[in-house]
Amino acid sequence: MLSLPLTATLATAGVCVDRWLGEPGTAHPLVGFGKLAMRIEARLNTGRHGRLFGILAWALAVLPPVLIAVWLVTVLPFMLTCAVHVLLLWFALGARSLNDHIAPIARALAQHDLAEARRLTALIVSRETAHADESALARAAVESALENGNDAIFGALFWFAVGGGPGALAFRLANTLDAMWGYRTPRYLRFGWAAARIDDVLNWIPARLTAASYALLGDTRTAWRCWREQAPRWDSPNAGPVMASGAGSLNVLLGGAAVYHGTIEARPTLGAGQAAGTAHIDAALRLVERTVILWLALLIVLALMSVPFHG
Repeated sequence: MLSLPLTATLATAGVCVDRWLGEPGTAHPLVGFGKLAMRIEARLNTGRHGRLFGILAWALAVLPPVLIAVWLVTVLPFMLTCAVHVLLLWFALGARSLNDHIAPIARALAQHDLAEARRLTALIVSRETAHADESALARAAVESALENGNDAIFGALFWFAVGGGPGALAFRLANTLDAMWGYRTPRYLRFGWAAARIDDVLNWIPARLTAASYALLGDTRTAWRCWREQAPRWDSPNAGPVMASGAGSLNVLLGGAAVYHGTIEARPTLGAGQAAGTAHIDAALRLVERTVILWLALLIVLALMSVPFHG
């Protein structure tokens, strides 16, 4: 287990590498992991022994790379071990990618290019955007920024603090399988049960720390109220607190009706204040950025407090 000072140093380095390099497109190892997961699912998701085979598939996809990561940070020399921890955190983080995907939506809406905004939004959400208006697109972008702030950044940082690079890797892979298999459709309802439940467990603490951070860095009173009153209505036990708190913090209304796979879903309203607009997309990205700084600052403070003082 890493010491607090080393954890803070390596976490800061990982965030800096992510800011510098971002995700290397098709060369990203996660692309290869996704292809492996698709092959495993095609082989095991036969409709028989759904939950059992879903657990087996999750273990086959996640455990080998995590165990290899644990072995590497155990046997390598100290400096190489530190490099592996940083690289694994960089692999697990998606802060720059989040900004790179969402900020262009705000720019397209600011230029009144609705067609481009719809195209860009469709790349990051599963809802249909072909006929979405400006407010619906802004709402989708803000929701994605807030929720993926937890999934792509703060969950990885939390598990890095707990288990170093292998911890961050395990979280990212589990979160990826939830995104691939965790749907309540006939194909995945039983097979994807394990992926969805494991992600819920791994995300439970990070989601609430993220929600608390969002609340502290905006309209705190409204954020706490929205979290308390609105989050329980949301289907996801982790996305609800994160998005309700974030929406309250930003004084923006989220949720509401959206079209998924040709069907209109009436989702609960989250937040308070104005309907989502272009300015709220930029505000959500700034809130995520401030939260990254807050988490790193807290890690550094805890690291300094753990160092013995010799007066």
